[in-house]
Amino acid sequence: MAQTVAKKEFERWMQYPHLSLEMKQDMEAIKDNAEEIELRFGSSMSFGTAGLRATMHAGPACMNVYTVAQATQGIAALLLQENGQSRGVAIAYDSRNHSRDFAIASAEVLAGNGICVYLFDDIRPTPELSFAVRELGCMAGINITASHNPKEYNGYKAYWEDGAQISPAQTKVVADAIGQIDMLGGAKSMPLDEGVEKGLIHWLGSDFDKRYLEAVEKTAVNPTLISETAESLKIVYTPLHGTGYRLVPDILHRAGLRHLYTVPSQMVPDGDFPTVAKPNPEYAEVFAEGIALAEEKGSDLVIATDPDADRVGVMSRTKDGSFTTITGNQMGALLLDYVISARRERGVLSKNDYAVKSFVSTDLACKITEESGVTLYDVFTGFKFIGEVIKNYETSGKEGTFLCGFEESYGYLFGTYARDKDAVGAVLLIVEMTAYYRKKEMTLSDALQALYEKYGLYREGVLDLYMTGLDGIERRQKTMDNLRQKPPVEIGGVQVLTLTDHLAQTTYSLANGSKTSTGCGVTDALYFVLENGDKVVVRPSGTEPKIKLYFLCHGENDAILSEQIEKYKQDMQALV
Repeated sequence: MAQTVAKKEFERWMQYPHLSLEMKQDMEAIKDNAEEIELRFGSSMSFGTAGLRATMHAGPACMNVYTVAQATQGIAALLLQENGQSRGVAIAYDSRNHSRDFAIASAEVLAGNGICVYLFDDIRPTPELSFAVRELGCMAGINITASHNPKEYNGYKAYWEDGAQISPAQTKVVADAIGQIDMLGGAKSMPLDEGVEKGLIHWLGSDFDKRYLEAVEKTAVNPTLISETAESLKIVYTPLHGTGYRLVPDILHRAGLRHLYTVPSQMVPDGDFPTVAKPNPEYAEVFAEGIALAEEKGSDLVIATDPDADRVGVMSRTKDGSFTTITGNQMGALLLDYVISARRERGVLSKNDYAVKSFVSTDLACKITEESGVTLYDVFTGFKFIGEVIKNYETSGKEGTFLCGFEESYGYLFGTYARDKDAVGAVLLIVEMTAYYRKKEMTLSDALQALYEKYGLYREGVLDLYMTGLDGIERRQKTMDNLRQKPPVEIGGVQVLTLTDHLAQTTYSLANGSKTSTGCGVTDALYFVLENGDKVVVRPSGTEPKIKLYFLCHGENDAILSEQIEKYKQDMQALV
């Protein structure tokens, strides 16, 4: 019987003379498993605007030093095309297993291509990488992280000179170059020590952290609030075994916080994430140890950051003494309202000030900015689009201060020192906001209820539908195609008024069949507006074989809203 493509590639890897013992053992374990061989060796990862993300194994469809080296050779091609070798590339990595190995492999490939490298000497938050690209005047950046994914995963993100992730046009250059490179030894490389000796690889250490923290510190709206309430303000924090373990406490101590309690078992960076099933601050279960500590210390707030410290989640004490999750949408609305209110009270709010959110995030932000006269921009999902709005203001000379940017997926940014979500900066503002409401004898849960009393109830829901198996990506695409060709006329018993297809850049009226141009960019997403004003958004994930569905709802009764969201989920799940 003829060998499959996957089996041939498997044998080629097995015969590669420089393959590590660890990888050989990894491959030996699946040599009789045809399905696993097909999954890992039957295809290659696609390099997209979100870079690469996969489980860590041998094979072209997995994260390993060879696929990382191949991707970095593609980045080198882009740098050389732009004559950016002297400006160089900043490289950071998180606490995941093999992250340091992948970062060093990236540095060695860049050095092998004569490109200057600035390599962090230890794990660092993702936002510090974005800051480093801008601060050092680099042409590009590389970050080794899989964010909040389970421990089996790792990833590779590429950034450009503005500190945001690379554009689709740049991604194509990289992907085309990758297609010309044999991942087994095809990348140019220079040993780390030689790169350092020749002055091509430079280490970034704790001195650089000070520059980053100083930039974050400047985003405080009222820099004295935390120290003013320091006697009574008690905060519990956990980095979930990730990169926030040092810099988050540092920024809070710099702000004057005295009573910070960290979760001991989760303060240790560990790529196995031993105390949690998934290191994701969106999940209430990761807060268990933090809540126990909060009960012991009398804290009203527990804060968690994900492994690369770009996302932050919070649980707040309620009136009955229990703790409840403040979702990413709710926190985005709270922070936006706080920044506007605090700036107004200090007399520094301008009619030209602006904020940015992703178009799948809460509509409550629209009501808050409308009432305050602040401009709000709705952008596609991905923090690079928030960065584009900031960049356009800077390059055009348009007046206005950037107040904040946020996504429903627990990502926030204050200030223009970076172009990616920053949990370190967000924690600073969350604690400052907590101090603000503490002076009013309110918790963040109280503040959220006050927002709802003022603007009405807003509820949001998210549904992740995974397309597992060898044909996962193909089924994901077929699902999106089917929804475009046969869109639902009603969802959850509510009529659909319009469908906006952002891939076709067209809005369709389901009532009369009319079409209008969106007048905005392109992304693979479907945006349904229902007769009652609720919205349903469907888009494929940029890094995983899944489809994400978002439900944005508004009403007067919490129970009815929750029930309606469940109806939407059931209908859409049946369709998808």
